Amino acid sequence: MVFMSANMLAFFLIGLLVHLVFFASIFDIYFTSPLVHGMSPHRSALPPPAQRLVLFVADGLRADSFFELDEKGQTRAPFLRNVVEHGGSWGVSHTRVPTESRPGHVALIAGFYEDVSAVAKGWKENPVEFDSVLNESKYSWCWGSPDILPMFAKGASGDHVHTHMYPAEMEDFAAQDASKLDTWVFNEVKDFFEFAKSNETLSNKMWADQVVYFLHLLGLDTNGHAHRPMSSEYKENIRTVDKGIQEVVSVIEDFYRNDKKTAFIYTSDHGMTDWGSHGAGHPSETLTPLVAWGAGVNGPLAGSGQEFQDNFLQEWKLNDWKRFDVNQADIAPLMAALIGIPFPLNSVGILPLEYLNNSDQFKADCMLTNTMQILEQFTVKMIHKKETTLSFLFSPFKPLPLSKGQEMLRKARLYIQQQQYDEAISLCKSLIDLALEGLSYYHTYDRVFLGISVVLGFVGWISYAFVLIVKRHTRLSEPTSKLDKLSSNDHLPALFTGAGMALTLFLVIQSCPWTYYIYCLLPIPVWYAVIKEFRVIQNVINLLLTYPAKSIGYLLLFILGIETMIVSFFHRQVLTFGLMSFASWPLLSKRFHQNKVMSLSWVFFSFILAVFPLMPVVGRSPNIALVTGAGLLTAICSFIFLCSFKTAKATSVETTVNRSVYTAQIASIVLSIYIVNTTHSSLAVKHGLPLTSQVISWTTLASSLLMPLLSSTFIFQRLLSINLSLMSTYLLLSTGYEAFFPLVLSCLVFIWINLEQETTQFHNISPAVKQLSMINFVQKADSMHVRYLGLDDIRRSYFFIFFIVTAFFGTGNIASVNSFDPASVYCFLTVFNPFVMGALMMWKILIPFVIVMCAFESIQVSTRLSSNSLFLIVLVISDIMALHFFFLVKDYGSWLDIGTSISHYVIVMSMTIFLMFLSRLAETLTTQRIGLQEKIKQHFT
Repeated sequence: MVFMSANMLAFFLIGLLVHLVFFASIFDIYFTSPLVHGMSPHRSALPPPAQRLVLFVADGLRADSFFELDEKGQTRAPFLRNVVEHGGSWGVSHTRVPTESRPGHVALIAGFYEDVSAVAKGWKENPVEFDSVLNESKYSWCWGSPDILPMFAKGASGDHVHTHMYPAEMEDFAAQDASKLDTWVFNEVKDFFEFAKSNETLSNKMWADQVVYFLHLLGLDTNGHAHRPMSSEYKENIRTVDKGIQEVVSVIEDFYRNDKKTAFIYTSDHGMTDWGSHGAGHPSETLTPLVAWGAGVNGPLAGSGQEFQDNFLQEWKLNDWKRFDVNQADIAPLMAALIGIPFPLNSVGILPLEYLNNSDQFKADCMLTNTMQILEQFTVKMIHKKETTLSFLFSPFKPLPLSKGQEMLRKARLYIQQQQYDEAISLCKSLIDLALEGLSYYHTYDRVFLGISVVLGFVGWISYAFVLIVKRHTRLSEPTSKLDKLSSNDHLPALFTGAGMALTLFLVIQSCPWTYYIYCLLPIPVWYAVIKEFRVIQNVINLLLTYPAKSIGYLLLFILGIETMIVSFFHRQVLTFGLMSFASWPLLSKRFHQNKVMSLSWVFFSFILAVFPLMPVVGRSPNIALVTGAGLLTAICSFIFLCSFKTAKATSVETTVNRSVYTAQIASIVLSIYIVNTTHSSLAVKHGLPLTSQVISWTTLASSLLMPLLSSTFIFQRLLSINLSLMSTYLLLSTGYEAFFPLVLSCLVFIWINLEQETTQFHNISPAVKQLSMINFVQKADSMHVRYLGLDDIRRSYFFIFFIVTAFFGTGNIASVNSFDPASVYCFLTVFNPFVMGALMMWKILIPFVIVMCAFESIQVSTRLSSNSLFLIVLVISDIMALHFFFLVKDYGSWLDIGTSISHYVIVMSMTIFLMFLSRLAETLTTQRIGLQEKIKQHFT
């Protein structure tokens, strides 16, 4: 099948490669690993207060859910509340984004904030070598989820980290009681200690110093996803965990004969939103509880005069007890200090001295050890950067030269020798702050250089796409003489080749990673391709200067349109304004008098679609009744639509086949309604996911892209078949009002196709225009009818991009993972599998994209325009948006601001890459036919 000419195929492949490079660049610039290798371990020389430590991590536990009192004014965790009031210290642990289990546990146990690229390389494995509290311990025993424990065991040296995990199948969101995951852990721990009493070898290991017990408790996270944090299941799970911890603490103290050498820490990896998700930076996700007690830990202190920006102390009735907040990474050095092990090599946590109950000398010595460990990371990072940078280009971190760091360390040691512990601690904290600032400086050292390279490539690529549009699809490209070409391009190859060689030599001397070569050398061939076509650019400039006022007006309108879409990434409501503006299009273009029915329908559905961006984010309030209503309305509308048009030039055999296909697809819609209702009803009574529902759901998904290929390739009939297939899958992935979204979107784009066809007839720019019902996707294009681009085609491309953005944000897919509700995939699976669940949610997002893409394909065919030309315009608009977001990326401010700015760029780049693939998918869906031999559509080039 010939989709495009050889030239355009090459352009498509090169464009895909270029955009993948632009996409990957954000990870090299902002998501590089913070790890530094080559340091030596540091630990305090003074005897530690504890021989062993027990770490309880309640996965997905919010701080407010734990500390607040219930409706009766009673605590949900009586044992731990008693610890807070009478036995230990407490506070709030502040996490960073992404608030996911893996990076949360790495911060807790290893003391550093893992980069996103490491998460993408492996969820359960350890894709990068890092040190941790478990690795530094003499022996560690861990119980819990197979999603968390392996990365600490496989990343540890030797075989001293032992894991006990339940089967992955137990992590089922549809389970009758997810707290059984925690009960399993508690029972296993109690059995373990009971067995140790009769096993001398094991007992001797457990009585050693520097022992860690790690209990990972996943029940709260599972119940939070399945039932929401406000549910009785989640709140009762807190009571279950509290009771289990009380029993385990009793067993441990009994085993060690109450020797007062055990330290306990209770915390969480992340919180959870009210709608049961996490990943972003909302306080409900970033605020987690921290309770510490036992050997070496301070008891409760009076809380008079406490001031915090929040009102939690009053809400939790904890005004009388001192609250000590920490950053999540600070817990790792706290655990290391308590049991006297080396601080994790890559830790950036600062020891929270307020939690330690020991001598001032011990605190000062531990703080000095913490300082040496962080300063060595800074030193190694600085030396490495200096060795790989030309001496005259190297710019050191001026606030902290090596001599100053060593002098501050020497002074701190002197303070400790003179028993001036407060001065030593203060000096160490100042040095840590400088070292951490320096680490960040060297970590982002190449950011400006790489950013300039990527921007040059971006601008060059946009310019090249623009030149192709003008040269191949407009009348502005006038042939130039061979003499002109030779005189203008004679020295260009040598000039650009020399620049490339010089830049390569520079990168080799700098010992740069191989990816740097791609980012830096990519702009050279791109700009060469642009500059050698300078005659085309000159023609465009001459045209703009001929009509200056009109050119400025169109340019301002173009900029306003792009800025509107960019603002919609920050404020979804802007899409409502855009869609309401679209409603006036038939009136402004004088289509209203030509076809009042279509024009009024366009206005009506534009206003209906404009309502969706004003709705709350999907998943916050599930309502299966709305899914049922949307399915029934889709089936009814499809039946009416099917009866409203006649099959053009169809044989009796083809008509019979078409009717069978459409009947099967409408039946599939009804079946999807039934599956959604039975599945969620079964889950509501905790009977699990019915096997029949699961089989039918996966079958529906698998057939959704095959069924349309059985239908007629006449334009409206094929579009109806595509939308029906996609809608049946979308219903299975819906939990509320979003089920209406593809239906309304489909109706609007159907009307759009009609209005665009009438626009071409009105302007008489497309000879031999057929009625829409007569147009076949596989019709052979007549090269005589290929036309040049006009201003209306820029509007068509803009409409397309706007509909794509609306398809993404219309149902509330904000730029973070916490907007995705796991309940969306419950018809397919309920056992936790992040990659399968993520793929299903991604397909749910792409379904409206495919609907819009197929409509755009229809417009290209019906207006007799080259699909290549329209797609080039789309590419230019989307790339301008992506470049805009590249400049908006932040590396300062709150972690939410940083994460959101990066997410916006990633989303736009992903959207552009997906559009390239979806354009091919849409072409296949609209032109291919299974069973009947037909000609295929030849795209105009």
